[in-house]
Amino acid sequence: MWTARREHSPGGLLSLLSHIPRVPSTLPELMFVTQGGSTVTSKERMLAATRLEIPDMVPVAPDTSNMIPCRLTGKAFWDIYLYQDPPLWKAYIDCCKHFNFDGWLPSATNFALRRDLDPEITKIVVRDDETIITRDCRAENGKRTWSDRVNVYYRDNPPTHGLKADTIGMPDSHDAFEEVEGIREWPKGKEMFEIIRAYMGDAGIVGGGVGLPSLGKEAEGVFQYYDDPEGARERLERMEEAHWQLAHRVIELEPDFLMLGVSGYITLHGPVIARELGLRTLQRVTALAKKHGLPTHLHCCGFERALVEMAANESDLNLINPLEPPPMGDCDLAEIKRTFGSKIALMGNLHTTGVMLLGTPDEVADAAKWCIDVAAEGGGYILSTGDQCGRDTPDENIRTLIDVARSYGTY
Repeated sequence: MWTARREHSPGGLLSLLSHIPRVPSTLPELMFVTQGGSTVTSKERMLAATRLEIPDMVPVAPDTSNMIPCRLTGKAFWDIYLYQDPPLWKAYIDCCKHFNFDGWLPSATNFALRRDLDPEITKIVVRDDETIITRDCRAENGKRTWSDRVNVYYRDNPPTHGLKADTIGMPDSHDAFEEVEGIREWPKGKEMFEIIRAYMGDAGIVGGGVGLPSLGKEAEGVFQYYDDPEGARERLERMEEAHWQLAHRVIELEPDFLMLGVSGYITLHGPVIARELGLRTLQRVTALAKKHGLPTHLHCCGFERALVEMAANESDLNLINPLEPPPMGDCDLAEIKRTFGSKIALMGNLHTTGVMLLGTPDEVADAAKWCIDVAAEGGGYILSTGDQCGRDTPDENIRTLIDVARSYGTY
């Protein structure tokens, strides 16, 4: 059994955070006391599960990477994604502390290594009550040349980046536009990463993201793969080298873990092409991270069973998620635990729509208990959802998931 007690925030890097307003939690931040009297933090619990160890209880980290944190700010989503006020990393950590689940922020180094929007190039070409659309342009010899892509920021949903302008009826050029002003400035590099790490504290783990070579999500990449194999191979080799260099930059920031993956990797490519494109990078990056003592996670929403087998048997990967069940994915959590649970830690796999969004609290509790029953034995399991919980997921369902982990998921 465990009991909970309040803990005061630690010192150290808090001076870096003095300029960041905190959103009050509706619940106290918790540390948990085991029967032996030792305290276990969320950070320690998550790392233990990643290492295939048995923590004090099953960690619980629902995928609330975007929509729910933005909703909880009470602001338009473009404030977070475009104006960085607050930035997404802060909104996520506030969400984590609001619900008191074990934090899991795989994109922390992305914010530290980000490339900021250039207000000299990026302009607002549409603004109304529901959307802000930005587009890049360059001025040469008194004439503006506009990009064929736009970014669409929504009031109540995450943005669409890199959308072809003609698909939404945008003209080739714009006579009227608005300057992008008011974006909140943040540090970069190691300083930014340490700000994020300190803000998370012991409430969870912060990681760094590295992708896998991909054909992309548009038809052109697939056409090139078949019509111009040599050109596709050269492009993918450049992508592999870019991911390899990024892995080194991420490791230099000393995150708690390194995150690999591409959304829908198996769904978009199929198992055969995914192996051809991604296995070498997966092997190289996981081996590099292992050399540096850094655990690795892999994310692939949608179909994933083939990737689980590949990663468990042919790489040094430590953990895979979100293991989505049908119809969104093809993962049977019980079967995957039996087959690969001694080799690789697992994270997932409550259905984000059928259970988390549309289910009752009792249905959430039943699904969570089933996941714990089939996957938690022997450690190496983090109770979570499939890919990102929807914006309108009831708070009660999220709290039920967490309550089940804390009460039913003890070792």
